Amino acid sequence: MFIIRVKKESIITLAGMTLILAAISCFSFNHIYSANSEAPPEDKKFIKYVEFTPTFEALEKTMNEDIKSHEENIHINWIQTLAYLGCKYGGDFKKYKDSDVDELISSLKDGENIENKVSNSKLYNYYNEAYSAVLGGFLGTYKIPKSPDDKDPNSWEEKYGLRVFSPIAKTYPFCHYDDFGASRSYGYSRPHLGHDLMSATGTPVIAVESGIVEIMGWNQYGGWRIGIRSFDRKRYYYYAHLRQNRPFHADISEGKIVKAGDVIGYVGRTGYSAKENVSNITQSHLHLGIELVFDESQKESNNEIWIDLYAITKLLEKNKSAVTRDNNTKEYYRKTDFWIPEIQEIQNNINQ
Repeated sequence: MFIIRVKKESIITLAGMTLILAAISCFSFNHIYSANSEAPPEDKKFIKYVEFTPTFEALEKTMNEDIKSHEENIHINWIQTLAYLGCKYGGDFKKYKDSDVDELISSLKDGENIENKVSNSKLYNYYNEAYSAVLGGFLGTYKIPKSPDDKDPNSWEEKYGLRVFSPIAKTYPFCHYDDFGASRSYGYSRPHLGHDLMSATGTPVIAVESGIVEIMGWNQYGGWRIGIRSFDRKRYYYYAHLRQNRPFHADISEGKIVKAGDVIGYVGRTGYSAKENVSNITQSHLHLGIELVFDESQKESNNEIWIDLYAITKLLEKNKSAVTRDNNTKEYYRKTDFWIPEIQEIQNNINQ
């Protein structure tokens, strides 16, 4: 499901949204892209909306096939597989079957390429680009220490797999359901553009993906919140309703590089107040959002692209960051360090 974010002055009803979706479904592939108003259409085009509907079962199956085939002659790219399924199902993953993945893999191993499999679909490139924007940093190579005391990434063990973590630290319970698009009324009537994870106040919040802290501070809707941009700048992670008084980890600041699995803050219930440091949310929880950014003009606009994270959150439960508490500072830190090649590249660019 996707949501087009609208300002208070131009609220779109659910009925109106249904009509918009119906109209969009009649558009040709070219209408999926929107020309940047600051540049001629022929110079700059970008994706205007995304419907991300793959189920947890589809994500898990394709991810496992990607990891399993990583060092084989035929590598099964999970994003390309999901894009193929998006074409097959018309974007409706309620039709998903494991056998469709097995059939595709069998044909690829028999020598057929995925381009031939989707040659009759005009939407494969769209699904591939859209799903790449959602999942692009999730799988890849990473390094972890062979021993807890080893501080040199050059000697660490290299692996291939999930490079993203559950937003709630390991051993800390939480509950959730698919609440994307649910009604919210504070300030004005609007849809919920994120995913709520119910957890106790003070629970360590984990950086899902490595990136750069773009913003942190108070927002009357999200309370104390942190915004982190992925290194490829396609994903903006929004962590909100953090703890009153001590919401952020002491090591977090704007412009800082964070690694997936780092503790960045603590669950709370702040927000719904123009006054700072007020806990007006009824139940303690983490609001997690991912905004897709294909062009910077989308970042703060009436057409922001936020995606349903229910299935992704279930997938992330397969990789939780264990933490330990410093009794002197009362801060929590990850137990096992982590490294990906992009971190060094970003650090080098910053130092230049």
